[in-house]
Amino acid sequence: MEFLVGSVWAAGLAIGIAAFGCGLGQGIGLNGAMSGISRNPEAAGKIQVNMLIGLALIESLCIYALVVSLILMYAHPALEAATAALGAH
Repeated sequence: MEFLVGSVWAAGLAIGIAAFGCGLGQGIGLNGAMSGISRNPEAAGKIQVNMLIGLALIESLCIYALVVSLILMYAHPALEAATAALGAH
């Protein structure tokens, strides 16, 4: 049962830290892109394309953390025993 609780805590921390890091990364990327566009408006198209590709790659890291969190919560051997023990009470 302790493994189940630890897995849920680890999953919550993993997705929280990943979302925090991705948010910071996206904010820094957007700041750089907007600064570049304000300095050189003619290059706005190229900057926006590269910015969107970069933001998609950053967001994929957060999605990977979500997948790992879901695996931690739902795909471990103690889940059946824990739910059976909870149902018996």
